[in-house]
Amino acid sequence: MDSEDDMHDANDSADDDFYSGGEAGLAGSDDGDADYDFADHDSDDSGELLSHRQQQNYSILSEVDIKQRQEDDINRVSTVLSISKSEACVLLRNYSWSVSKVHDEWFADEERVRKIVGLPEKHMELPNDREVTCGICFESCPRGTMSAAACGHPFCSTCWRGYISTAINDGPGCLMLRCPDPSCAAAVGQDMINALADDEDKEKYGRYLRRSYIEDNRKTKWCPAPGCEYAVEFVMGSGSYDVNCNCSYGFCWNCTEEAHRPVDCATVSKWILKNSAESENMNWILANSKPCPKCKRPIEKNQGCMHITCTPPCKFEFCWLCLGPWSEHGERTGGFYACNRYESARQEGAYDESERRREMAKNSLERYTHYYERWAANQSSRQKALGDLQSLQNDKLEKLSDIQSQPESQLKFIIEAWLQIVECRRVLKWTYAYGFYLPEHEHAKRQFFEYLQGEAESGLERLHQCAEKELQVYLEAESPSKDFNDFRTKLAGLTSVTRNYFENLVRALETGLNDVGPSTSHGTCSKSATSKSLAGKSKSGKNRATSTSSKSGGSNRGLDDSNIWTCDQCTFANPKSARACQACDRQHR
Repeated sequence: MDSEDDMHDANDSADDDFYSGGEAGLAGSDDGDADYDFADHDSDDSGELLSHRQQQNYSILSEVDIKQRQEDDINRVSTVLSISKSEACVLLRNYSWSVSKVHDEWFADEERVRKIVGLPEKHMELPNDREVTCGICFESCPRGTMSAAACGHPFCSTCWRGYISTAINDGPGCLMLRCPDPSCAAAVGQDMINALADDEDKEKYGRYLRRSYIEDNRKTKWCPAPGCEYAVEFVMGSGSYDVNCNCSYGFCWNCTEEAHRPVDCATVSKWILKNSAESENMNWILANSKPCPKCKRPIEKNQGCMHITCTPPCKFEFCWLCLGPWSEHGERTGGFYACNRYESARQEGAYDESERRREMAKNSLERYTHYYERWAANQSSRQKALGDLQSLQNDKLEKLSDIQSQPESQLKFIIEAWLQIVECRRVLKWTYAYGFYLPEHEHAKRQFFEYLQGEAESGLERLHQCAEKELQVYLEAESPSKDFNDFRTKLAGLTSVTRNYFENLVRALETGLNDVGPSTSHGTCSKSATSKSLAGKSKSGKNRATSTSSKSGGSNRGLDDSNIWTCDQCTFANPKSARACQACDRQHR
C-alpha cells in the first residue's frame, strides 16, 4: 500500500457473496411437481434479499461523478499546499491522481517535486518592454499579445495556439505538455490551455484529463462493455472481483474479462485462449485426416471405400489404411474395404506410434468438445434468461399483477427467481472451464466436483422450468388463480434451494475442493465430505453428474501423482520422463 488512503479494512467491506440464502437445508426431488415445504416469501423478504445483493465493494461513476471527484481532489491539494488549481492538477497528474502520495512527496522534499513536475518556485514575468520577440517565429509582437508559462519564456499567441493544438491532436501526451523552449522543462497547465486553445481543443483536453483520472488511478477502471461510459471505483482487499456495471454488464475487476466467479483469472485466460487458438484445429486435422503420401496435404476420408484419390494437381491414388499406392492393391490385398498389408504391418508394430498419436488427438478433441458445448449452451441459456427477465420487467409483471389482482410489490419473488437463474447460468458456465482444467489424475476431486456440479445443475433446471413454464400458466389465465400462492411458495422455495446449491458449489471451487484430499487411486468422495459441503441432504441420492463426466484424455490413470505432469495446453497427463506433451507436442517447462 502506498499510503493510508490505500488501506482498507477487509472486515468493513461489503459482503462479496452474491448468494444471500440462509442455512436452510437443501431439499430437492427429481420430480418437478414434488411438494415443497417452504415458508411463504412475502414482498418484505424479497426486498431484504434484493437489498442484500445491492451491498457491494465498488462504486459506479458517471461522467458527472468523475468530474466532481476530480475537482474535489484538485481543490483539496490546492488548499493544503497553498498553490493554484492549475499547479495542483499538474501535481496530481504526475502522481497518478493520488492525493495522499502528492502530500507525502511534497512535504518530504518540495524542491525535488517541483523540479520533477516542472513547477518553478517563482513565477517569472514577461520582459517589461513595449515589444517582445517570440521564441518560435522570432517576430516582434506587442507585449499584450505574448504569453509564457511559469518559466517566463515568451511566445506569441499564434505560436502558442499552434503548439497546443498540435500536442492535443497527438493524443493524451498533451497532459504532460512542457514549455516550447528546448532547454526548459516548465509545465504548461490547464489555465494556459483554457486561455489559448480553441473550443474544440479545450474539449479534447478535458476529455483526456477525465480519462487520465480513471486510467492512471489504480483504484478505478472503465467498464469494458462496448460503448459504456461508466467507470468503477473498487475497494481493494475485499474478496470478490465481480462487478456489475449500470449498463448491465458484469466483469471481473482483476482481468476485465466477463465475470467468472468462482473460476480464477488464470484459468479463464487459458480457456479463452484455447477457444480462439489454432490448437484445436490442429487436433481435429490430426484426429480426422491423414497426409497424402506424395504431397503431404491432409485428407479427410468422407466415404466408405479405402481407395483415396488426392485432389489436383497431385491426383495420387493410395490406400487409406496403409497409405501405400493403390496400384499395388486389389482383391488379393483385401479388397476395397480392408487391407491385409495394414493388418500385418500393424501386428508388427509399424503403425503403433502414428495410431497412438491420432487416438490421443481424437480423445483430446472429444474431451474439449464435451466441455465447450456445455459452456456455450449455458452461455446461450443465460442470454435467453436475460431477455426473459427484461421482458418480464417491461410488461409481463404488470400484466400478471392485473390478472392475479395483486400489487407488483407482491410479485418481486418472480424477479428474484430470474435474477438467480441468470447468475446461476453464469456460474454453471464457468464450472465447465474449471472441470476441463481439473487434472485427470485427481480422481476424488473430479468425482466430488462432478457431484456438486450435477446437484447444482439439476436444481437450476427445476427452478428454470418453474419460472419459465409454470409461470406462463398464470400469465395466460383470465381470472385470479386459487393456487397462485402455492406457486409463490414453490418458486420462492426453489430459488432458495438453488441459491444454496450454488453457494456450496462456489465455495468448494474457490477453496480448491479442499474437502477432498489428493488421491492416486479410483477413490470415491467420502460421505462426510459430501454432507459437509452440501450443508444438507438432498432427497435425490443418485449422482446426477454422469452427463458431465469427462472423456478420457489418455491411459495414464494408473500412474502415481508424483510421476506425471499435466499439459497446460491440452491438460493431458504425461509421464514425468516425457519432455513434450504426448497429445499436442507442447514442450514441458
